[in-house]
Amino acid sequence: MENKFRSFEHSNPEYGTKNLSFITVKSNNLRGRGDICIFIPEDCPHDVSVTILLHGVYGSAWSWALSSGVHEQVDRAIAAGEIQPMILLMPSDGMWGDGSGYLNQGEIDIEKWIIEDVIQAARQFCPELISDNSQFFIAGLSMGGYGAIRLGSRHPKIFSAFSGLSSITSIPEFSFFVEEDLKLYEIDIELALIDSLVANKHTLVPFRFDCGKEDLLIDYNRKLHTQLQEAGIDHIYEEFEGGHSWDYWKNNIMKTILFFNLHTNTNL
Repeated sequence: MENKFRSFEHSNPEYGTKNLSFITVKSNNLRGRGDICIFIPEDCPHDVSVTILLHGVYGSAWSWALSSGVHEQVDRAIAAGEIQPMILLMPSDGMWGDGSGYLNQGEIDIEKWIIEDVIQAARQFCPELISDNSQFFIAGLSMGGYGAIRLGSRHPKIFSAFSGLSSITSIPEFSFFVEEDLKLYEIDIELALIDSLVANKHTLVPFRFDCGKEDLLIDYNRKLHTQLQEAGIDHIYEEFEGGHSWDYWKNNIMKTILFFNLHTNTNL
């Protein structure tokens, strides 16, 4: 396989934890280096499906694994026969400001970092596992939920399904979390999630989103659900107990994983 990256560093598995590895590549799209945490289950088959998990503000590639133990939850579900084997890719968001929103910033093309470089880095890291037949899914929390729903709706040829947890749904909501000028996030016309979902209505793959009943973003998520109903766009929306915290995300991420498992080509 062609090496797309000028530099490609990965952690020594001798010192890793529970099948976790870390990758750092120099990305032309980021105009610098980007980090990826990757979980590969034991006895992983060829053509394995891959889920990209996007973190929220303030975090990075380590956030999902080391704040929720998502890899351990997935590992247990695989061992129990509840889901097919699945690789998890957990990239950084470009490390811009308090959080990039997975939106391009000038010459820094964060969208291509996620949909091109992250996937290519995983293929290069384990070419014997990820093939042209592997399916890709994308999900995220808060800012990552915004990124996952936006990118999932815009790239149906890449992702087979997408999901958001406690998602930011439009640019003004970033003001709850970041100190950067919101004008720096205004890059095109598909910025509110409803804009991306409606603009790509006829090519959407299956998607879901959920939010905690005590979350500061609950009303925005409820509004998005209503807007989707009015637009006649099929989706799944659920509410659970909890707020905008890792307790909520670690307790509910498997609902997304199980949803993705239902949309793999080979189901249990």
